[in-house]
Order: sequence, then C-alpha cells, then structure tokens
Amino acid sequence: MKKANARLFHMTAIVALALGIGQADAAALRVTNGWFRALPAAVPSGGYFTLHNDGDKAVSLTGAQSPACGMLMLHKSMNHGGMGMMEHVDSVTVDPGGTLEFAPGGYHLMCMDSKPILKPGAQVPVTLSFAGGDTVTAEFQVRNAAGK
Repeated sequence: MKKANARLFHMTAIVALALGIGQADAAALRVTNGWFRALPAAVPSGGYFTLHNDGDKAVSLTGAQSPACGMLMLHKSMNHGGMGMMEHVDSVTVDPGGTLEFAPGGYHLMCMDSKPILKPGAQVPVTLSFAGGDTVTAEFQVRNAAGK
C-alpha cells in the first residue's frame, strides 16, 4: 500500500511539473495590504493580505510562517446552513495574472500561539511558501481587535 501511495504521489508531481502547475516564480508574486488582527494570546489571530500573481503560470500557495506565531496555517471561513465554520486548507491556487484576497469571512491565515511581538502598531514578517520551494516574505501590520 505504501508503494502504491508513493507511486501515485510521484506520478501526480510529475504531471504537475509537466503542466507547470504550482511552480511559483517569486519575482512574479506580490503581497499587498498584509495585516494581522491582534487578539489575546490564548485566542488565534487572523492574518489577511492580497496575493497577486503577475506571472504566466498558476501558482499554489502551500503554507506560511512568521516569528509572531507558534504555528501559522492556511484556513477558509464558510457558511453552511447559517452556521459559520472554518477549515484548514492544504493549498490555494492563484491563476496567471490573478489576484486572491485573504479577508475576514474567507481565506485567511490562522496564527496559533501568538508571540508578544503581535501587538497593535507593530509590523511582523510573514513568509509565504509555494509549491516548488519558492517563498515570498512581506511585512504585515498588526491592528487591534476591531481591525484598526
């Protein structure tokens, strides 16, 4: 079973590479309007930004990290039958020439175990990771609980 799973993984990776899907060109990626909502340390804080793919291939955002967070995950908020829910997502694809907004009520970064540097008025670095190994680092403003 392990061999079959490994073979499937390798075949999927080869097809993705051949199609050029998920390979990021860091020079073609821009992060704008990055910010965190600072909340008490015991409560997860949300991170928001806009990701611009100025390249000619789709890219796949696969993770994020920041010294302001013990763990930083990609999440998506949604509404099912009037009930608000959140779920972890493994990756998010941005089409060539496309823009993806991480905003309250949609995709967002979930900062677990926030550090003392995550306080209103501060700026903290966030490094976004993409399929293929490229990364982009941007400064995020830290705002208060009201987002100001």
